[in-house]
Amino acid sequence: MTVQDFRAFNRFYTGVIGALDYGRSLYAPYSLTESRVLYELAHSPRTDAADLRAALLLDAGYLSRVLNRLEGDGLVERAPSRKDSRRVRVTLTARGRETAALLNERADESAGSLLSGVPAANRARLSDALRTVRDILADKRRPGPEDVVLREPYPGDLGWIVQRNAALYTAEYGWNADYEVLVARIVADHAEHRDPRRERVWIAELDGRPVGCVLCVRDSAPATARLRLLLVEPEARGLGIGDRLVAAVVAFARETGHQQLVLWTNDVLGAARRLYERHGFVLVAEEPHHSFGKDLVGQDWRLDLTATRE
Repeated sequence: MTVQDFRAFNRFYTGVIGALDYGRSLYAPYSLTESRVLYELAHSPRTDAADLRAALLLDAGYLSRVLNRLEGDGLVERAPSRKDSRRVRVTLTARGRETAALLNERADESAGSLLSGVPAANRARLSDALRTVRDILADKRRPGPEDVVLREPYPGDLGWIVQRNAALYTAEYGWNADYEVLVARIVADHAEHRDPRRERVWIAELDGRPVGCVLCVRDSAPATARLRLLLVEPEARGLGIGDRLVAAVVAFARETGHQQLVLWTNDVLGAARRLYERHGFVLVAEEPHHSFGKDLVGQDWRLDLTATRE
């Protein structure tokens, strides 16, 4: 490939991106950079200003001006980090989350409109080609935590949650199809009865594909949320994805006014139990049971969300 070939492709791709925004300002009334900041904050609940600068390759002064505008519009809040007073923690307000979701929806609709013109037979080729470009230009470096994005589920992701839970727990623990039935019921119930103000699904995405998930749903007890179906693909473990997913649920449950966050798991899931302990969950009950074709010990864990935050 020559420099001219590469520049020609850049001109073509710039035209494609421009087509997504043809006839309207996709991110109005915000700039592309401001929208990118909102997107990062929506998918990284513990992001501070230094993290944003690194993720978006922004100058400190420029980022400060962007945050000033977003804060002035009531979309973000800034406060000293509780762990390091030299760092500034940036979080979305309720209005900020709504704005970020709206901008993301517009972008998805525009991209979907463009892709609707691509024949189904060519979509796999296009996906492979885009992945090849990313791999080559990234010099096939090992993925890091900064490459993982937490996002809302796309069409098909709920089915992926059921399929991957069933496949992984069969492969790693020998559980039978009863577990797949349970997961399918949980996901279907959430999809049918979800309260968007109090319930949410997170998908962890790496290199354009889902590699993890978790749900936050209402519990039958008053002012209580329940963490469900935490999963991280084996090849993506070691990147802190499980920690980020649990942190996202804890932050969301607190922000939406729940007083307790609970979960049920089994004693054989050692890595998950250690993760819950690190986030302050306390084991409150356990009971032997025979489920999914195995003799297990079920455990109930609880986190008091009214306690002082770290």
